[in-house]
Amino acid sequence: MRLAIVSDIHGNRRAFEAVLADLRQVAPDLVVHGGDLAAGGAHPAYLIDQVRSLGWPGVRGNTDEMLWAPERLTEFAATQPQLTKILAMVQETIPPTVASIGEERLRWLEGLPPRYSHDSFTLVHAGPNDLWRAPMPNAGDDELRNTYSSLGAPLVVYGHIHRPYIRHLHDMTVANTGSVSQSYDGDTRASYLVIDGEELTIRRVEYDVQSEAEELLRSGLPHAGWMARILLAGKYCPPG
Repeated sequence: MRLAIVSDIHGNRRAFEAVLADLRQVAPDLVVHGGDLAAGGAHPAYLIDQVRSLGWPGVRGNTDEMLWAPERLTEFAATQPQLTKILAMVQETIPPTVASIGEERLRWLEGLPPRYSHDSFTLVHAGPNDLWRAPMPNAGDDELRNTYSSLGAPLVVYGHIHRPYIRHLHDMTVANTGSVSQSYDGDTRASYLVIDGEELTIRRVEYDVQSEAEELLRSGLPHAGWMARILLAGKYCPPG
Protein backbone atom coordinates (compact mmCIF):
# COMPACT_ATOMS: atom_id res chain seq x y z
CA MET A 1 0.00 0.00 0.00
CA ARG A 2 1.34 3.40 -0.98
CA LEU A 3 0.60 6.29 1.36
CA ALA A 4 1.33 10.02 1.22
CA ILE A 5 1.42 12.48 4.11
CA VAL A 6 1.11 16.18 3.27
CA SER A 7 1.58 18.76 6.03
CA ASP A 8 1.92 22.47 6.72
CA ILE A 9 0.24 23.87 3.60
CA HIS A 10 -0.24 27.28 5.27
CA GLY A 11 -2.66 28.75 2.73
CA ASN A 12 -0.20 28.40 -0.17
CA ARG A 13 -2.32 27.66 -3.27
CA ARG A 14 0.47 27.27 -5.82
CA ALA A 15 2.53 24.93 -3.67
CA PHE A 16 -0.55 22.86 -2.88
CA GLU A 17 -1.58 22.57 -6.52
CA ALA A 18 1.96 21.53 -7.49
CA VAL A 19 1.87 18.83 -4.82
CA LEU A 20 -1.53 17.65 -6.11
CA ALA A 21 -0.06 17.30 -9.59
CA ASP A 22 2.86 15.32 -8.17
CA LEU A 23 0.47 13.11 -6.20
CA ARG A 24 -1.30 12.20 -9.42
CA GLN A 25 2.01 10.74 -10.66
CA VAL A 26 2.82 9.00 -7.36
CA ALA A 27 -0.76 7.60 -7.19
CA PRO A 28 -0.97 6.81 -3.49
CA ASP A 29 -3.80 4.68 -2.14
CA LEU A 30 -4.33 7.16 0.70
CA VAL A 31 -3.32 10.77 1.39
CA VAL A 32 -3.34 12.07 4.97
CA HIS A 33 -2.70 15.66 6.04
CA GLY A 34 -0.63 16.76 9.01
CA GLY A 35 -2.37 20.03 9.87
CA ASP A 36 -1.52 23.74 9.58
CA LEU A 37 -3.73 24.05 6.54
CA ALA A 38 -4.76 27.68 6.40
CA ALA A 39 -2.90 30.28 8.43
CA GLY A 40 0.14 32.03 7.03
CA GLY A 41 -0.84 32.31 3.38
CA ALA A 42 -2.99 34.18 0.90
CA HIS A 43 -5.60 31.41 0.39
CA PRO A 44 -6.75 30.04 3.76
CA ALA A 45 -10.40 29.35 2.82
CA TYR A 46 -9.44 27.81 -0.52
CA LEU A 47 -7.05 25.36 1.11
CA ILE A 48 -9.58 24.21 3.68
CA ASP A 49 -12.18 23.71 0.95
CA GLN A 50 -9.77 21.75 -1.23
CA VAL A 51 -8.65 19.39 1.52
CA ARG A 52 -12.24 18.81 2.55
CA SER A 53 -13.37 18.10 -1.01
CA LEU A 54 -10.53 15.61 -1.46
CA GLY A 55 -11.65 13.80 1.67
CA TRP A 56 -8.17 13.58 3.15
CA PRO A 57 -8.21 12.50 6.80
CA GLY A 58 -5.74 14.29 9.03
CA VAL A 59 -4.85 16.05 12.26
CA ARG A 60 -4.96 19.54 13.68
CA GLY A 61 -1.88 21.72 13.74
CA ASN A 62 -0.86 24.49 16.09
CA THR A 63 -1.76 27.27 13.63
CA ASP A 64 -5.13 25.61 13.13
CA GLU A 65 -5.72 25.52 16.88
CA MET A 66 -4.70 29.14 17.42
CA LEU A 67 -7.55 30.27 15.16
CA TRP A 68 -10.24 29.04 17.55
CA ALA A 69 -8.13 29.09 20.72
CA PRO A 70 -5.72 32.06 20.49
CA GLU A 71 -4.94 31.61 24.17
CA ARG A 72 -2.87 28.54 23.20
CA LEU A 73 -0.50 30.83 21.32
CA THR A 74 -0.39 33.16 24.31
CA GLU A 75 0.41 30.26 26.64
CA PHE A 76 3.21 29.05 24.38
CA ALA A 77 4.60 32.58 24.06
CA ALA A 78 4.82 32.81 27.85
CA THR A 79 7.25 29.87 27.85
CA GLN A 80 9.37 31.23 24.99
CA PRO A 81 10.43 34.79 25.87
CA GLN A 82 12.99 34.82 23.05
CA LEU A 83 10.09 34.45 20.59
CA THR A 84 7.91 37.20 22.05
CA LYS A 85 8.17 39.54 19.06
CA ILE A 86 7.63 36.82 16.46
CA LEU A 87 4.67 35.27 18.25
CA ALA A 88 3.08 38.69 18.70
CA MET A 89 3.28 39.12 14.93
CA VAL A 90 1.69 35.71 14.41
CA GLN A 91 -1.07 36.71 16.84
CA GLU A 92 -1.93 39.68 14.63
CA THR A 93 -2.64 37.36 11.69
CA ILE A 94 -5.36 35.47 13.56
CA PRO A 95 -8.33 37.90 13.24
CA PRO A 96 -8.03 38.42 9.45
CA THR A 97 -7.54 34.69 8.88
CA VAL A 98 -10.60 33.82 10.96
CA ALA A 99 -12.61 36.47 9.10
CA SER A 100 -11.45 34.99 5.79
CA ILE A 101 -12.40 31.39 6.52
CA GLY A 102 -15.66 32.03 8.38
CA GLU A 103 -17.34 30.19 11.22
CA GLU A 104 -18.22 26.93 9.47
CA ARG A 105 -14.67 26.25 8.25
CA LEU A 106 -13.33 27.20 11.68
CA ARG A 107 -15.59 24.62 13.31
CA TRP A 108 -14.38 22.01 10.81
CA LEU A 109 -10.78 22.73 11.74
CA GLU A 110 -11.69 22.45 15.40
CA GLY A 111 -13.08 18.98 14.75
CA LEU A 112 -9.76 17.62 13.48
CA PRO A 113 -8.25 15.05 15.86
CA PRO A 114 -4.81 15.44 17.51
CA ARG A 115 -3.51 12.18 16.02
CA TYR A 116 -4.21 9.75 13.20
CA SER A 117 -3.38 6.05 13.48
CA HIS A 118 -2.97 3.67 10.57
CA ASP A 119 -1.70 0.11 10.42
CA SER A 120 1.58 1.44 9.00
CA PHE A 121 2.14 4.64 11.01
CA THR A 122 0.88 7.14 13.55
CA LEU A 123 0.72 10.80 12.59
CA VAL A 124 0.80 13.80 14.91
CA HIS A 125 1.42 17.43 14.01
CA ALA A 126 4.27 18.04 16.49
CA GLY A 127 4.44 16.05 19.75
CA PRO A 128 1.97 13.39 20.92
CA ASN A 129 0.41 15.77 23.45
CA ASP A 130 1.74 19.13 22.28
CA LEU A 131 0.93 20.92 19.02
CA TRP A 132 3.61 23.56 19.64
CA ARG A 133 6.81 21.64 20.41
CA ALA A 134 8.61 18.93 18.45
CA PRO A 135 12.15 17.59 18.04
CA MET A 136 14.41 19.12 15.42
CA PRO A 137 16.28 17.05 12.79
CA ASN A 138 19.46 17.11 14.89
CA ALA A 139 17.68 15.68 17.95
CA GLY A 140 19.38 12.71 19.54
CA ASP A 141 17.92 9.23 19.31
CA ASP A 142 16.96 9.37 22.98
CA GLU A 143 14.97 12.57 22.50
CA LEU A 144 13.08 11.07 19.59
CA ARG A 145 12.40 7.88 21.50
CA ASN A 146 11.33 9.75 24.65
CA THR A 147 9.00 11.95 22.60
CA TYR A 148 7.33 9.36 20.39
CA SER A 149 7.70 5.84 21.86
CA SER A 150 4.51 6.30 23.90
CA LEU A 151 2.57 6.14 20.63
CA GLY A 152 3.56 2.49 20.28
CA ALA A 153 3.93 2.74 16.51
CA PRO A 154 6.75 1.30 14.36
CA LEU A 155 6.67 4.51 12.31
CA VAL A 156 5.83 7.96 13.70
CA VAL A 157 5.35 10.86 11.30
CA TYR A 158 5.08 14.54 12.17
CA GLY A 159 5.29 17.97 10.54
CA HIS A 160 5.49 21.35 12.29
CA ILE A 161 9.24 22.04 12.02
CA HIS A 162 9.28 22.60 8.21
CA ARG A 163 12.46 20.51 7.87
CA PRO A 164 12.08 16.97 6.47
CA TYR A 165 14.14 14.02 7.61
CA ILE A 166 13.92 10.25 8.18
CA ARG A 167 15.57 8.59 11.18
CA HIS A 168 15.70 4.83 11.74
CA LEU A 169 16.09 3.87 15.39
CA HIS A 170 16.55 0.28 16.51
CA ASP A 171 12.92 -0.02 17.67
CA MET A 172 11.07 2.57 15.58
CA THR A 173 11.38 5.03 12.72
CA VAL A 174 10.63 8.74 13.01
CA ALA A 175 9.99 10.80 9.89
CA ASN A 176 9.20 14.44 9.28
CA THR A 177 7.23 15.35 6.16
CA GLY A 178 8.72 18.79 5.76
CA SER A 179 6.26 21.47 4.73
CA VAL A 180 4.31 22.29 1.60
CA SER A 181 4.84 25.99 2.35
CA GLN A 182 7.48 28.04 4.17
CA SER A 183 10.35 25.55 4.04
CA TYR A 184 13.02 26.12 6.67
CA ASP A 185 15.77 23.92 5.22
CA GLY A 186 17.02 26.24 2.48
CA ASP A 187 15.03 24.51 -0.29
CA THR A 188 12.09 26.56 -1.59
CA ARG A 189 10.33 23.51 -3.01
CA ALA A 190 7.27 21.97 -1.36
CA SER A 191 7.92 18.80 0.63
CA TYR A 192 5.86 15.75 1.53
CA LEU A 193 6.37 12.12 2.56
CA VAL A 194 5.59 8.93 0.65
CA ILE A 195 5.40 5.55 2.40
CA ASP A 196 5.59 2.61 0.00
CA GLY A 197 5.80 -0.57 2.02
CA GLU A 198 9.10 -0.36 3.88
CA GLU A 199 10.41 2.48 1.71
CA LEU A 200 10.13 6.09 2.88
CA THR A 201 10.76 8.95 0.45
CA ILE A 202 10.76 12.71 0.86
CA ARG A 203 9.31 14.25 -2.31
CA ARG A 204 10.34 17.80 -3.26
CA VAL A 205 8.11 19.66 -5.70
CA GLU A 206 8.88 22.91 -7.50
CA TYR A 207 6.26 25.64 -7.77
CA ASP A 208 6.08 29.31 -8.69
CA VAL A 209 7.35 30.69 -5.39
CA GLN A 210 7.76 34.23 -6.75
CA SER A 211 4.13 34.52 -7.85
CA GLU A 212 2.87 33.11 -4.54
CA ALA A 213 5.04 35.56 -2.60
CA GLU A 214 3.74 38.46 -4.69
CA GLU A 215 0.16 37.40 -4.08
CA LEU A 216 0.86 37.14 -0.37
CA LEU A 217 2.16 40.72 -0.44
CA ARG A 218 -1.11 41.84 -2.07
CA SER A 219 -3.27 39.92 0.39
CA GLY A 220 -3.35 42.57 3.09
CA LEU A 221 -2.36 39.98 5.70
CA PRO A 222 -0.37 41.54 8.54
CA HIS A 223 3.38 40.96 8.21
CA ALA A 224 2.96 39.49 4.70
CA GLY A 225 6.36 40.89 3.74
CA TRP A 226 8.06 38.82 6.44
CA MET A 227 6.25 35.64 5.38
CA ALA A 228 7.01 36.32 1.70
CA ARG A 229 10.73 36.57 2.52
CA ILE A 230 10.59 33.14 4.14
CA LEU A 231 8.92 31.68 1.05
CA LEU A 232 11.54 33.17 -1.26
CA ALA A 233 14.49 32.14 0.92
CA GLY A 234 13.27 28.64 1.70
CA LYS A 235 14.40 29.17 5.27
CA TYR A 236 13.43 31.09 8.37
CA CYS A 237 14.14 34.81 8.16
CA PRO A 238 13.91 37.07 11.21
CA PRO A 239 11.40 39.91 10.97
CA GLY A 240 12.80 43.07 9.45
